[in-house]
Amino acid sequence: MGFLANIARRFKNAAYTAAGAGRRTKSWYAPALSPNTALTADLSKLINRSRAAIRNDPWASSGLEKLVSNVIGRGITPKSLVDNDALREQLQSLFLEWSDESDADGLLSFTGQQSLITRSMFEGGECFVRFRPRRPEDGLSVPLQLQVVESEFVPISYNETLDNGHVIKAGIEFNKLGKRVAYYMHREHPAEFAFDSTKLVRVKAENVLHIFEALRPGQLRGQPLLTQVLVRLYHLDKFDDATLLRQEIANLFTGFIKKPSPEQEPIDPLTGKPFEYGDNGLPMVAMEPGTMQELAPGEEVEFNNPPGTAADYPNFMRQQLMAIAAGIGLPFELLSGDMAGVSDRALRLILNEFRRRIQQIQHNQIIFQFCRPVWNRWLDMAVLNGSINIPDYANKQRAYRRVKWIAHGWPYMHPVQDMQAQKMAVRSGFKSRSEVVSEQGYDSEQIDAEISADNRRSDELELKYDSDARDLETEPTLNLKEKDDNDES
Repeated sequence: MGFLANIARRFKNAAYTAAGAGRRTKSWYAPALSPNTALTADLSKLINRSRAAIRNDPWASSGLEKLVSNVIGRGITPKSLVDNDALREQLQSLFLEWSDESDADGLLSFTGQQSLITRSMFEGGECFVRFRPRRPEDGLSVPLQLQVVESEFVPISYNETLDNGHVIKAGIEFNKLGKRVAYYMHREHPAEFAFDSTKLVRVKAENVLHIFEALRPGQLRGQPLLTQVLVRLYHLDKFDDATLLRQEIANLFTGFIKKPSPEQEPIDPLTGKPFEYGDNGLPMVAMEPGTMQELAPGEEVEFNNPPGTAADYPNFMRQQLMAIAAGIGLPFELLSGDMAGVSDRALRLILNEFRRRIQQIQHNQIIFQFCRPVWNRWLDMAVLNGSINIPDYANKQRAYRRVKWIAHGWPYMHPVQDMQAQKMAVRSGFKSRSEVVSEQGYDSEQIDAEISADNRRSDELELKYDSDARDLETEPTLNLKEKDDNDES
């Protein structure tokens, strides 16, 4: 049995090269950690370094801004799917009015809060949003506001087992079934000067939204976007700054005057007076356009020839930025602005792949974790407050909550060809006209209303435009039998 066990052990160790323990891999540190043990132990330091990089590093800041602008753009807006046309229009108008009142701090609109939440999620790995019900006398269209708070408000190190059998992990309380029931929050940011760490507020989970991207099953807290590239950003910034400083110092000196040891105090041939010396003991020689400088016997002038950057400096920076762009999920061309050597077809493939990632974040984090529950709570408060009248809302809650969230549209790569392709898809029945409009970030009903208003105004003023589709002749269509007959003829 011992012999067979040794043979089995040898084959087991040799099955995967990456699992070997030879000379090349013996220093590989790969501990067995759960998703929360691996993250929460270092999360505070990761968040602080991520924020520092975004404050000071232009590449980190630019990459974050580009991701936020692509995820949110001008905003992700709702379109109610209620069957009743009049009620659907009332819901749309009421939500649009409330969007300007949604921020508990009074600084942003609902779409502005989407941008802030997305930025906070990328920067700190997560973001919390509290529902803040208001009183009817506060004068809001719907008595509800949203408060956005950073990840530090929920203490990562707070872990405890309660008497009722509930467990607190990383500041989140779970019941016996593993369901989130509450969050423990500081009253103010822990980095504030008058911060009191003993004052924690238990907030029910139904009043808190936790927006983050879970990278492993069972993960409780979010990971900052820059985690994989923080070290590279730090050292690249130091290297680039050192290169810049070297060039700056080297270019401070125009030239040097070499002369033998003087036996007497030298005289400036331009002024006939002794040279003036600076604080460092060196003569101060003024240079003006057209100056002819006479040198004393034995003196020579040697002009400075500062060294340039290394020949491979551009390639080195490009390679490092490519790694950084890959680490944060942003195309190198967008991060650096370098489009050299990129064909139109290659750029289209790059952007299509990037947009899939953006759509993933839009639907999984921003819409599902934030927009969807906000719409549901907003509609509940609107009905309870009487802001909108839906008599059977309690019995048909799901039907009235049906909504479609429309993200901003992507500009066409080839406007004429792409528009023709959309037209063919609609005419062939592969796509609805409403879907085409939604893909551009607009509401088809709003566009129809605007077109109708334009047509009425044109008719009243007796105006004629070639953009009026009512006067266009429909292209004739042939059925298959007619097509076959024509082919035979």
